[in-house]
Amino acid sequence: MIAQLLAAATLVLASSAFTDGGRLPQSAAYNMSGCGGQNIAPALHWTGAPAETKSFALTMHDPDAHAPGGWWHWIVFNIPASRSDLNLNAQSAVQPWINGTTSFKSQGYGGPCPPPGPAHHYNFTIYALDIATVPGATGDMTGPQLVAAIEGHVLAKATLTGMYSR
Repeated sequence: MIAQLLAAATLVLASSAFTDGGRLPQSAAYNMSGCGGQNIAPALHWTGAPAETKSFALTMHDPDAHAPGGWWHWIVFNIPASRSDLNLNAQSAVQPWINGTTSFKSQGYGGPCPPPGPAHHYNFTIYALDIATVPGATGDMTGPQLVAAIEGHVLAKATLTGMYSR
């Protein structure tokens, strides 16, 4: 348990597009429903993964959304342990990971698009896993399903929060 706590303290998730608690760039916003963005995933990178890491998973979740359980904007898993980033090309057709199904009912990144009003929190969480692939997982997997599937396999995790309002 102490080793897991130490490992969790060393994994760090960051972005060149925004700082923790800072505003997500307009380019990251959803490109429909009046949100006016380009739906480009912000570049993310991480350091400090435990040596035992066999793969990574990433989620982007809006807990402030007026939907039961919040809104899942990005679900990615089976990211090779050799990676330490997801860059702006993360949605390209050639990728060694699987994109799960978001609350938009689509695969891949879906940017923020909150209703007008207070800013919403967008929590990007990277999980270092002790498994190379999530068992039985396909692109149909949702955020809650992924979180349940990796339970007991998380060596460390880190969260980076971006804010967005319109």
